[in-house]
Amino acid sequence: RKIKLFGGVSAKDVVLFSRQLSIMFSAQVPLAESLKALAAQTKNIDFKDKIMKISEDIEGGTALSSALIKHPKAFSSFYVAMVRAGEASGKLSGSLEYLAEHLEKEYYLTSKVRGAMTYPAVVFLVVIAVFVLMILFVIPNLSKVLKESGQELPLVTKIAMALPDILKTWGLVFLLAIIGLAVFSVRYYRTKKGRYFFDRLILRVPLFSSFLKIIYLSRFAENFSTLISGGLPITQSLEICGQIIGNRVY
Repeated sequence: RKIKLFGGVSAKDVVLFSRQLSIMFSAQVPLAESLKALAAQTKNIDFKDKIMKISEDIEGGTALSSALIKHPKAFSSFYVAMVRAGEASGKLSGSLEYLAEHLEKEYYLTSKVRGAMTYPAVVFLVVIAVFVLMILFVIPNLSKVLKESGQELPLVTKIAMALPDILKTWGLVFLLAIIGLAVFSVRYYRTKKGRYFFDRLILRVPLFSSFLKIIYLSRFAENFSTLISGGLPITQSLEICGQIIGNRVY
């Protein structure tokens, strides 16, 4: 048995799994055999174990939706609801195919959004690195020249000249404070109250609020349409969309 150094199931794994399962199920391959075949060719060890457990549950007489719901980190409530609707209507093959197409569209949209955000993030990191390098190497040399001139310096220049000393003296404290704040923010975000606070905060950011609202609205419309097409009631569809839209405030 291989050691699982990095656990978790990525969205790409779920998309590939859904498409391949849809194809095999449409070819009338038994569900348990399809799952075993998919587990054999899955490189993600954690996901492989989950698929094997689902296959064992299927062989034991458990419905596919009931087997999937045991692994909420890999299969969302939306995924389970679509499978359950296909089982209830007797159109599981169509539900799996529709689900695979929906997940592929959502994955490509998410990839485009991440690609669009990568460049600004890299530029921001480069700016921070250049700023730190200027404080540590450029400003000290420039300060010597300005001090030797003997002229009265503006307040802003004096503050800039004092930055290297402040960074050398308190730099470690600032770094630890930033790390501590980041750890606290992550832990607080995982709580119900913290998730609500950050979701409300991100919708008030001037540059990103309108962009994020468009993404959330598009995700809601796509998921809601998919659930309604799968035969789920409107109230249940709205509840599921509220869980997977990505922002509890919106």
